[in-house]
Amino acid sequence: MRWKSDGTFQVLMVTSRDTGRWVMPKGWTMDGKKPWDAAEIEALEEAGALGYIATEVIGTYTYKKKLSNGSLLKCRVDVYPMVVDRLLRNWKERHERKRRWFNPKSAAKRVNEPKLAKLLKSLAKKPAQQPLLREFLKAS
Repeated sequence: MRWKSDGTFQVLMVTSRDTGRWVMPKGWTMDGKKPWDAAEIEALEEAGALGYIATEVIGTYTYKKKLSNGSLLKCRVDVYPMVVDRLLRNWKERHERKRRWFNPKSAAKRVNEPKLAKLLKSLAKKPAQQPLLREFLKAS
């Protein structure tokens, strides 16, 4: 997430590698890493985003990931907010994904997961007023 100089709040989305639909950067858990550290690594690899990440989730959602053998795996995603300080021009998955800033309502319209859409819509009205985000922003 970021706040533009005019005060506009935005969320960063990336396209998925397989379908090209808009998603939030996310990934699997990593051995020896705290979940928020893994989320920070995924944001860097998938979107080239650097910044400050919270250690508490602001929401969860599920989706079905299609595996290479064609089967579907139900995945649960914990969403850790990250205030993006800067975007790299060159990052690991830059040739596999597009990235784009959206206002939360526009982002919500582009995702397939209802719970993620609800979370994004909840950020549309005074995001800094949400208790967890307010505490995170004070610390970052």
